[in-house]
Amino acid sequence: MNPVLLAVRQGWTRGMIETRQTLTNGQDLFGIMFWPVVMLVILFFMRDASFESSGLMLGALALPSVIGMLVAVNGLVGMGQQLSLDREDGTLLRAKATPNGMVGYLVGKIIQVSGSVIIPSVIILIPGMFLVEGLALDSVGSWLALIWVVVLGLLATLPAGAVFGSMFSNPRSFAIMTFPIMGVVAVSGIFYPITSMPGWLQGVAQVFPVYWLGLGMRSAMLPDEAAAVELTGSWRQLETVGVLGVWAAVGLLIAPVVLRRMARRESGSSVAERRDKAMQRAY
Repeated sequence: MNPVLLAVRQGWTRGMIETRQTLTNGQDLFGIMFWPVVMLVILFFMRDASFESSGLMLGALALPSVIGMLVAVNGLVGMGQQLSLDREDGTLLRAKATPNGMVGYLVGKIIQVSGSVIIPSVIILIPGMFLVEGLALDSVGSWLALIWVVVLGLLATLPAGAVFGSMFSNPRSFAIMTFPIMGVVAVSGIFYPITSMPGWLQGVAQVFPVYWLGLGMRSAMLPDEAAAVELTGSWRQLETVGVLGVWAAVGLLIAPVVLRRMARRESGSSVAERRDKAMQRAY
């Protein structure tokens, strides 16, 4: 068998094993369940509110956006955290030392992080369909649209998360990335339509994938008349594909180069030094 294909298959197996381990670990399960439960509580209190005079329920507008936010934030933060953690404990160095090890490592991490995105999204989606009114997930086309938005969203965020993670030598340093990411979330129309925000904030939000993931989710899950509250009064599906596609293409081009350079700088002495610093902080 081709060595690269063998590495991909091993990476797939590793990713599935790590996903199963996550689902049987109490701490990891809490991390997966916490934010979906918080979001469902917020949606519960929003369920009877409507957006201005549109007649559209605020909960119905927020539910697709929240799922889009989970895809974007977990894709960016989850991948970066995993990469910085594996860099600190030497996992990345061991992957580098085996033939095509980085290929298998990346495939495994993509599978694992994708699972950590899809599982909480399902946890929100299924109860949310019964909790809020005004959704339009009643056709095969809607579900297919939902799937392509999730897939394209993962392609747009996972490589970017890998690039961000490669910039930090440990997960504690990477934690500072959550602040600008949550700032982007705050202006991306997740909990309230972006049309109610100042024009300059609307422009900033449209640079990043969080807004477009939310818009794509809304286009898949809401009736056509809900597009009236969006910018330009339409779902802008071509623009959604274009922006997310650009993020995906740039990320897929840059991430392998950045990761190769990062892996070349890894050595046993650098891993030992980071481990000693971590032990000093622990004591």
